[in-house]
Parts: sequence; structure tokens; C-alpha cells
Amino acid sequence: MHEHDHHSHDHDDDHGHHHHDNHYSDMQARVRALETLLTEKGLIDPAAIDAIVETYETKVGPRNGAHVVAKAWSEPAFAEWLKEDATAAIASLGYTGRQGEHMRAVFNTPETHNMVVCTLCSCYPWAVLGLPPVWYKAPAYRSRAVINPRAVLEEFGVTLSPEKKIRVWDSTAELRYIVVPERPEGTDGLDQEALAALVTRDSMIGTGLAASPEGGR
Repeated sequence: MHEHDHHSHDHDDDHGHHHHDNHYSDMQARVRALETLLTEKGLIDPAAIDAIVETYETKVGPRNGAHVVAKAWSEPAFAEWLKEDATAAIASLGYTGRQGEHMRAVFNTPETHNMVVCTLCSCYPWAVLGLPPVWYKAPAYRSRAVINPRAVLEEFGVTLSPEKKIRVWDSTAELRYIVVPERPEGTDGLDQEALAALVTRDSMIGTGLAASPEGGR
């Protein structure tokens, strides 16, 4: 487990990130080359591709994670399973695959806020969150999230009380994290579909909070 609190940063440089994310794979390189060629020939619109990528980053992919969170909010037995064996609990919903094989769920509480980073590259649980956002891969986030997570959260619009502890979890090639945000107040009568609509991608990374039922997503 790679964990940091807001006072220290201590990790093994080897860190389990080898073979991962720092360079394009052969397939990724071929896709990039093909995309460039088709763009130069005027056969595809880069703006359209950007729109598709954004959709998978912010909408399609994170719906899986939102389903996991909503089920944990609604079903105490599933929440316990998720705490004990997130990999199996998430797989039971059909969400498995590359870069999501080994999972751990960390639960926000009134006392503790959790936040996920990958300090050496961009390890990310694709199976439940889709494609990683650009800022997650940026060196500024990867370093500052560990050094001064409270300030980073404020830049995302999340201001926590000084008493609340912040735990920063460092993803690796072997283990990815999903944050289960606190359930918003006023949601007792909502079904899982309505609850899932309140779960944002950023809240499952820890750089955001779940939406209120009045505000929606």
C-alpha cells in the first residue's frame, strides 16, 4: 500500500510503475500515427476526436464507478465487501479489464478525505473511471497532490475544514484506487440510478465531492 498523509511523502522509487504508462505501446503509437495521417488528409476532424475522448473521460467511463459507489451507499453488505475486497466486489458488477485488475476502495468519512494520485506516471482504474483526465497525468498535479493536497483541493473548488485529515493514495501498476465519496444529505429516498447521477468522476479521484440532489451532476 502506498499512502501519504498531508505531512509527509515517502515512497519507493521503484514503486511498481515499470512497464506502465510512461511510453506509448506499439498499438498506441500506431493509433497516433494513423490519427495524424487521417487528419492531414482531411478525413477526420481533430475536434471531433477530442469530443469523443472527453465523453469517455467524463461521462461513459465514470458511469461504471458511479454504479459502484451508488451500490455501496445503498447496500451495507456490498459496502463491506468493497472495503474488504474491492477487486472482487467491482468484478461482480462486470467491471474488469486492463488497468483495473487489482482495486482498493477508500471511503471518505466526516474525519478523513481521500485523494488519489500517481506520482511517477499515470496509473488509473480505467475499468471504473474511463480515461484519465489530462490534469491527472500532469507533473504539477502528480507532485503537488502529495506536497500540498489541501491547496490542490482548493484549486478544484473543494475547501475542507482544517480538522479534516487528508490521505493521499499513490496508485501503482499493481494497485489502483477508487474513492467512495460521502453520501450527500437529503438522498435517503433516492434509488441507485438517481444516486449514481450524483457521483462525479472527480469525487471518485478525491478532487471533488458528490453533487447535492438539488444541483445534480
